[in-house]
Amino acid sequence: MRECVLLIFPNLSILVYRQGVNKLLRTLYRRIKNERGMKIMTFYEQIVNEVQMSNYSRYYNVYASGRTVVPLTKKEPLPYEEQIQYFVQKVKDADCVIIGGASGLSAAGGGDFYYEDNASYRKYFGKYAEKYGFKGAFAGAFAHWDSREEFWGYMATFLHTTQHAEVRKPYLDLDAVLADKEFFVLTTNQDTQFVKLYPESKVAQIQGDHRFFQCSRCCTDEVWDAVKPVQEMIDAMGEGTEVPKELIPRCPHCGAEAFPWVRGYGNFLTGKKYEEEYQKISDYILAHKDEKILFLELGVGRLTPMFIQEPFWELVNSLPQTTYISVNKDYAFLPEAIEDRGLAIQADIGKVLEDVRSQMERKSQLYDRRG
Repeated sequence: MRECVLLIFPNLSILVYRQGVNKLLRTLYRRIKNERGMKIMTFYEQIVNEVQMSNYSRYYNVYASGRTVVPLTKKEPLPYEEQIQYFVQKVKDADCVIIGGASGLSAAGGGDFYYEDNASYRKYFGKYAEKYGFKGAFAGAFAHWDSREEFWGYMATFLHTTQHAEVRKPYLDLDAVLADKEFFVLTTNQDTQFVKLYPESKVAQIQGDHRFFQCSRCCTDEVWDAVKPVQEMIDAMGEGTEVPKELIPRCPHCGAEAFPWVRGYGNFLTGKKYEEEYQKISDYILAHKDEKILFLELGVGRLTPMFIQEPFWELVNSLPQTTYISVNKDYAFLPEAIEDRGLAIQADIGKVLEDVRSQMERKSQLYDRRG
């Protein structure tokens, strides 16, 4: 008789069999009903929905206070140098790596202007900070504006900043760490950093992408290019804070205002492209489920643990040949259920990736000299 074990999250309805992991994957490929009728929900999206309903939605106050409802390890953390060595070894041992990149990864490289009135925010949004007193980019995104021309001046500035930002150093260090490894990227970041480094086929952007517009009314399933119209708005605005009315982007089908194709700003379109992003990560996990996967979580905050962190915990708990590493400057969350196959590093992500890269390069050079 096979051993039946409940997942980390006791409220989930799915049972995982240690000798029948495929059962989990088949179960999660199930038809569900939503407002658009019948659709196939990929298993990764189903995991996201399950953990969100079981944990985040029910215990929001716990998460909002910076905690988790999942029982965590009581083991003392390794010294930092040993954590770096563990990281290096697990990358080496893995058949493939699945990266879960979140906001903390970009913030570690200077993309820290979303919630703070800091030097980065002043550099890109200074004229709006002076005029309106906003305390970070998101504050302006959700402000009440006197005119749509002013709103789109701000939104164009926001989108242009991320669309044209250089690839930040933590991403470059991560790229070096992944050299010669099979990997896939899952990200909640909308800032296009990963797709500047890798082909679209290697990246799933499940929270949207600043390079695209959608209809604000969701009258169509289409998304379309935002890079060119954003540049036109920036050029026309100059040193001012408003764009010409005729440049406000609109849906080519119904004439309503367009909107960035990203969750959090408005009526996020969960249509064809959204489903394609979830399909990519689901297909990758299915293709590699019997291999030694390293689930590498980078910079997940407490606002969105249901997209990367908790699904990764589920998968590591369900797939016995996998391992888990997280890096976060604020939290060191390692579930008790996977404490023997995981590591949580509480440190600056930029420094950790730089140190891992340096150690890997030193070992490679030493090997070359001995060879």
